[in-house]
Formats: sequence, structure tokens, C-alpha cells
Amino acid sequence: MSPTDEQGYTESGQTRTRLPGGDPYGGAPRRGGRSSSRSLVTVVGVIVILVAAIAFANRGDDSSAKDSTAKGDRPHTSSTAASGSKPVETKIGNTPSGFAHTAQGAQSAAANYAVALGSAEMFNKAQREFILQSIVTPSKVTSSEAAMDRAYTPAFNQSLGLSTDGAAPKGYAFVSRTSPIGTKVTESTSDTATVAVWCSGLLGLAGDKSTNPVTNSWFTITMKLEWTGGDWKIITHSQQEGPAPVPGDDKASGSDEISKAVDEYGGFTYAR
Repeated sequence: MSPTDEQGYTESGQTRTRLPGGDPYGGAPRRGGRSSSRSLVTVVGVIVILVAAIAFANRGDDSSAKDSTAKGDRPHTSSTAASGSKPVETKIGNTPSGFAHTAQGAQSAAANYAVALGSAEMFNKAQREFILQSIVTPSKVTSSEAAMDRAYTPAFNQSLGLSTDGAAPKGYAFVSRTSPIGTKVTESTSDTATVAVWCSGLLGLAGDKSTNPVTNSWFTITMKLEWTGGDWKIITHSQQEGPAPVPGDDKASGSDEISKAVDEYGGFTYAR
């Protein structure tokens, strides 16, 4: 999550009414039907299944011909379906690299780069520069580092309860994680692609006396990528709020549980 984006939150809720146990309509307990009726239903159900199975088995060889003629009329596979492509096997630091020179490769790169840009390491200057050098196209690294330095200032870190170099105080756990929900290509050529990544994010300081508890947000990161040096790299990126679902009525976890989850649950390598 980029600290340059001011997050506006609109609190909304919904009340769920649960009916008391037993009969929701206040009547006497319902009785089951007679055993003979249940037996009749069972027999009819078995007959229907057998008839369907016989009809399927006796379709004959003409079914393949019908399939071939009707194939052109079938709807295309959803663009959001998984491709079955294996995730990349190489990394630069903690960030995957070596993506395929395809639209799906660009989407996978954008999803993984969104995770890197939303990580806790971005709050430390040295680690941030290493991340940017790994995911930004070489000609844009210097300008990207300067822009990020203006955003991730020591004062901003301190406003979150961190030290000037982005470290959490003793006894606290700093949480900054981005989880891609989906990706889409909005523009593409043979060597460039603009990819929008819909994300959910966590940000805050977990601890008993934290004044910045871990909160959840929804946002979309749009990246323009180019194929250079055998991989996809970021030319520019921007962020906007949403789309955000209606908040649920989940009970918020305590700081100890959040801290434990951060330590125990690792991230993913994203690939289409």
C-alpha cells in the first residue's frame, strides 16, 4: 500500500437476525412423512437415475459429431480462470522473477510486484531500494527511488509507531501485507502491458498498547510493464481505492493472535 494515497473509510454495517432454535414459525415440531412415502420417493429417484444413465450410454457415435459442430457456439473460458501455468522458480531476494513473455506472465509479474510494493520491507530505505532495483525497469529506478523516499519519510514511519528506519518497537509486530485478489490486462503490445491488480491489504502495529492497530483496506494497483532483460519490469504504477466489499461482522482478533499469524503464515508466489 502506498502511503501517498489518503485512505478514506466509510463505516457501514448490517444487522443479521437469527431465529431462535426449534421451529422458526412457533408451531409444534414437524413430523416426518410416512415410511411408505419415503420409500416411493426413493424408488422413483433410482428409476430416474437409471433412465438418465441408459440414455447417456446409448447416445451413440453421433454425439462426437454434434460436439464438433457446436463447439464454435460454446462460450469461451472465463478470463479469470487459472491457466495451469507453473509459478516461476527464480527469485531476486524475496520477489519472484523470470516471468513468461506472455500476457499471463505480465499478470503474474504484476501480482507479485504488488506484494513487494505493499510489504513491510518498503519502510526501510535499504530494503526498499533493493526491491525497486529488482522490479522497476532500469531507466526508471532512480526516479522511482526518489519518489518513494519522498513518501516513506522518517516522520511517516514515526506516525505509524515505527522507528525512523521502519523497525517496530520491542514487543510489537509491524504488519504491512498485500494480497492480490485478481488481475486484468487493460492494454498490451508485444513488449508492454498495462495490468490492474485488485488487492486487499493489512497495515498497522500489533501490540497491547498500539494506537495504530492492524486494519484492512481494498485498493487497485495499476502497473505499466515493459519486457526488458528477459523479464517484465515496472515503468510506472499508481493506486486507487476499491473495489471494497461490504464489511462482514467478523470479530476482530486480539493483538497477540495477529502477531502470531504474521510470524506463522508465509506469503505466496502468484501465477496465472
